[in-house]
Amino acid sequence: MTTRPLLPRLWQEDEHPLKAFRKDIDDLFQSWAPEFRLPDLARSHTDFWPRVNVSETENELQVTAELPGVDEKNIDVTVTGDELTIKGEKRSEIDEKKDEKGRSFRRMERSYGSFERTMALPFDVDPDKVHATFRNGVLTLTLPKPADAKKKSKKIAITGEALPAQGKKAA
Repeated sequence: MTTRPLLPRLWQEDEHPLKAFRKDIDDLFQSWAPEFRLPDLARSHTDFWPRVNVSETENELQVTAELPGVDEKNIDVTVTGDELTIKGEKRSEIDEKKDEKGRSFRRMERSYGSFERTMALPFDVDPDKVHATFRNGVLTLTLPKPADAKKKSKKIAITGEALPAQGKKAA
């Protein structure tokens, strides 16, 4: 009989105590409110998590995601209403800690694995009008704003005259 499953998770040697604690907290949130999605901050060093920038102009929203080393065919982008999802996989070219030439690695810091990012957008997007490009490891998505989401602005004239006081008529 093995005693390992009988020990509290924090005493087990194969997992960092803070990682185990984070997993317990994530499990609590998932059981309490499954629709409340938190980013997986407790992922292992082998997972890949792309960084994203979101910028806005009067007519569009632009999302850029750093995906170095990811093959274009391993990227999937979906838009549903006001949600944008980018998912894919960055594959490792080496297997385990030894490659096919018998070389063993002393340090492995490059990240690999599957990823998925879902972002809430400030407006509903027409998926047929989204434009995506992928160049030099950067995915660029251009999401046109619908007419009702465009900010209407008006130039306001500035005068040197003071406004009349409240309740008093101008003379």
